[in-house]
Amino acid sequence: MLLHIIARGKIGRSAEAELVERYVKRLTMPHRITELPDRGGKLPLAPAGTITVLLDEKGRQLTSMDFAKRLEGWRDQGARECRFLIGAADGFDDEARASADLLIAFGAMTWPHMMARAMLAEQLWRACSILSGHPYHREG
Repeated sequence: MLLHIIARGKIGRSAEAELVERYVKRLTMPHRITELPDRGGKLPLAPAGTITVLLDEKGRQLTSMDFAKRLEGWRDQGARECRFLIGAADGFDDEARASADLLIAFGAMTWPHMMARAMLAEQLWRACSILSGHPYHREG
């Protein structure tokens, strides 16, 4: 299953970009990052069997184990792609939220979208580690 991060805004050369790169390099699943302008730009076409996850302040707060189990379930059910959408400063509208398979939030606080991208990359790496059988020190 392809892990596809689709984010609004250009990360450029920044501390956040270094964090994203650090964790993306460690991913054991196929992955891609697509950057869109803050406004406009079209989402890449989604192949059949795509799961859409929005990072949104109204989303569920999952543990790392729960997140890994979600990815595992989607992968095992034959999802071809799991795309993670990170919006611009104004986030997503109700229509986008309603069309998503899952909304997740990284806590109740507001995070800059560049930090959210780094946090997502880290959680994807952590989920891949959990799914590969690496012992997770917070479990139990």
